[in-house]
Amino acid sequence: MTDALKRLSDEGVAIWLDDLSRKRITSGNLAELIDQQHVVGVTTNPSIFQKAISHGDGYEQQLTDLATRKVTVDEAIRMITTADVRDAADILRPVFDATGGQDGRVSIEVDPRLAHHTHATIAEAKQLAWLVDRPNTLIKIPATKAGLPAITEVIGKGISVNVTLIFSLERYREVMNAYLAGLEKAQAAGLDLSRIHSVASFFVSRVDSEIDKRLDAIGTDEAKALKGKAALANARLAYQAYEEVFSSDRWAALDKAQANKQRPLWASTGVKDPAYKDTLYVVDLVAPGTVNTMPEATLEATADHGQVTGNTVAGTYEQARAELDAVAKLGISYDDVVQLLEDEGVEKFEASWIDLLNSTEAELKRLAPSEG
Repeated sequence: MTDALKRLSDEGVAIWLDDLSRKRITSGNLAELIDQQHVVGVTTNPSIFQKAISHGDGYEQQLTDLATRKVTVDEAIRMITTADVRDAADILRPVFDATGGQDGRVSIEVDPRLAHHTHATIAEAKQLAWLVDRPNTLIKIPATKAGLPAITEVIGKGISVNVTLIFSLERYREVMNAYLAGLEKAQAAGLDLSRIHSVASFFVSRVDSEIDKRLDAIGTDEAKALKGKAALANARLAYQAYEEVFSSDRWAALDKAQANKQRPLWASTGVKDPAYKDTLYVVDLVAPGTVNTMPEATLEATADHGQVTGNTVAGTYEQARAELDAVAKLGISYDDVVQLLEDEGVEKFEASWIDLLNSTEAELKRLAPSEG
């Protein structure tokens, strides 16, 4: 084993695990990853919860109690998922305290069916923050058009947010603007800005999956030469945008009030194409002040053979822009790709949530006590 994860951490990259289950909590595995693999945070999403709960490990007693109480399936899911997030947050609390609240975070997502409903998203975010009741929680809000004003409102109430499903550079700038607007609202309300944190989850591998598919359809040598380049280029230009926004005069005023920067978080960092090195979206996106949330397989691959060679983002912006321009010149529309990926992302999480609703409802019926 190399100590690539320590080197990654030393470069200013916070290592978060993109997975959570009750078994991971109760077996001591999460504590072990924190202790031995430099993991300082956890992200969840509807797909992760659907997988964990459908496998059933550790959930039967709580499901039995919920069935006995005759709760609705929606309430049951929220009771189960917030219990896991609360327990994980407690395990990560020492990291939270040691890092002044920057890390030691656990994310939980608003119901994905609300992705296009601003006011319902705000209400759900407030409810989740109340239910989990841990200072080291991040409420995940999708970066849809309807999500942007919700981000501002929720940050303005002092609730820390993980903005998810960001694919486009333009939308990323809108997300950072929504965060700054939220901080300004919080400041006007007299809240302590130093206690409000946020990350912006910029999705990586899915960009290559979609653009590579289109490059393959074109089939020329020029097109094939661009495969595996767009996702890194997109993420690197996102970091350039982050540097610009958080060196602006607007930010300087908030910085004086002890506000925290909204860190870029590299999400979807598991490699989808086996032709690419399995650590690609980790070792080629090393930059200070970032978070990389990894599925366990990617975490293990990085620990085993990741080559961390320092900052791999600085000095790449001109090349990254040229690579995205080259893709566009072949007739592949960047705007079309990123909108498709956002739509598919929302749909995938909705489908996972509906699967979770259905499987949980079946379990509640199975475990319900007979009348009498």
